[in-house]
Amino acid sequence: MPLIRAEDGRAVAAADNFVRVGDEDALPADVEKGGAVTVSLARFRRDREQLLARNTPLGVRLKAEENPELLGEDVSRFALIELEFPKFRDGRAFSWARMLRTRLGFSGEIRAVGDFLYDQVNYQRRVGFNAWDAPDHLTPELFDRAFGEMTNVYQPSTDGKKTIRQLRAGL
Repeated sequence: MPLIRAEDGRAVAAADNFVRVGDEDALPADVEKGGAVTVSLARFRRDREQLLARNTPLGVRLKAEENPELLGEDVSRFALIELEFPKFRDGRAFSWARMLRTRLGFSGEIRAVGDFLYDQVNYQRRVGFNAWDAPDHLTPELFDRAFGEMTNVYQPSTDGKKTIRQLRAGL
């Protein structure tokens, strides 16, 4: 699956500098090459001190049922938070991304992983996603098209775009 990032308002194919490390896998030893890893929430909780002592970029994978508030004060220590879409109709990750950006003040990369649809990309971006582990059929060009499809919106979000209600009221 290609990694797509939103950069300067455009979608670009990007290299993934993070190595996904399983719960029982050894951590990569090549810290001098960057050493960026992403681990599950369970692995982070278990090996927190060891992971933070590496002093390299760290990411965490949250399952759909894992509320980002479980990260506590450590949320600012992550360079990447991956939010899972186990099925395209499971929308919890939308809420988690918005919570990360607004309530928890997370400014790093929020990456959508799992089963999501083209039709969801625009709103994913509006609530705070800025990277996607995309299916092969979704190209950066399709992401650019998705980013621009909705000129007027109904839902308030993290992007500050005025809603249709606000526009009608002249706000």
